[in-house]
Amino acid sequence: MSNTSGSKSRRTVYWLCITALFMALNIAMSSFSIPVPGGHLYMNDIVICTAAILLDPLAAFMVGGVGAFLGDLFFYPTPMFVSLVTHGLQAVVISVFAHHVMKKRPVLSSGIGVAIGAVIMVVGYSLGRAFIYSTPEYAILKLPYQILQAVVGAVVGMILCWKCRLVELYQKKVASR
Repeated sequence: MSNTSGSKSRRTVYWLCITALFMALNIAMSSFSIPVPGGHLYMNDIVICTAAILLDPLAAFMVGGVGAFLGDLFFYPTPMFVSLVTHGLQAVVISVFAHHVMKKRPVLSSGIGVAIGAVIMVVGYSLGRAFIYSTPEYAILKLPYQILQAVVGAVVGMILCWKCRLVELYQKKVASR
């Protein structure tokens, strides 16, 4: 085994472990909510935004889409396919912006990505709820909570990645291996 293949397999192991860790966090965060007047606030968007900024688009989809799908499957299966598509697309868009758009301005690029991702999440869940529950009124009723969840996830994800320097730590300890 050459040094290059050893390095590549080591990177693959890191990629799998980090992706699985974030998926587990997403599942855990989707298993409980914070009660707010008239509804619930789920914190899994924080994990999705954070992972999508750090990871490549495929890993971001696995964390966002598959992780949210599994969280719903285990705890509340009705919207699991909505979660797969909506959070999966949200995570991919954030990751693409964070890694491939405006490379010289990564914070701004990530911010644009999480903003677009928040819109994708709100629209996706609103349409999904209207379809699943066959009533647009229910989707409109839950709209403020979706917006709050999206904003909290985007803002906290950006703070964790850039102000708390998770991107720097990830690049130094994991991505460079």
